[in-house]
Amino acid sequence: MKNILLIGIGRFGRHIAMKLNDLNHQVMAVDIQEDRINAVLPYVTSAQIGDSTNEEFLSSLGVSSFDTCIVTIGESFQSSLETVSLLKELGAKKVIARASRGVQEKFLLHNGADEVVYPEKQLAAWTATRCSSEHILDYVELDKDYSIIELSIPSDWNGKTIIQLDIRKKYGINILGIRENGKLNMNIIPDMALSRDKSILVLGKQKAVQKCFHI
Repeated sequence: MKNILLIGIGRFGRHIAMKLNDLNHQVMAVDIQEDRINAVLPYVTSAQIGDSTNEEFLSSLGVSSFDTCIVTIGESFQSSLETVSLLKELGAKKVIARASRGVQEKFLLHNGADEVVYPEKQLAAWTATRCSSEHILDYVELDKDYSIIELSIPSDWNGKTIIQLDIRKKYGINILGIRENGKLNMNIIPDMALSRDKSILVLGKQKAVQKCFHI
């Protein structure tokens, strides 16, 4: 369980708070608008109404005691930039900030953000990849080369075992798990047979996956 400071409770920030709550983390929510704080109260441990660009207010939160500080201010990039800078000055261990444009990402990193999330860009990549083939069910990009992808079983694989297909040797692709009836089985054995009612979770280079599954 981690202790997290979440600054900026718009739609994106609220969804983060809800997920962190599901994962049993302790979250302090901060926003300048009272209605937003009221809306997120069921999902956070504590909350404060205040201006995160005010050094005195931010200092009163005990920034250095949090494992991670997440800045998701969407309306004012200037406020986001100032908040990130102040957090680092006050001893924040790790700062993750939201960007909505590429140039914002550069400025946030320059001003002290340890990581930057770019929701629109990341979702666009996911959507483009997801709709590029009927086989792709889900997709996680690890870096510019490698991805984890969930795919439906091709018709010509039906009834064949993992060792018969041997995609690790042919394409350098590892099968991480098999999903059946909504349940993911990570205990993969070579003589496990595949069928059209299942899907597989694979790890490999994107070009290798495209070649293997004719994407």
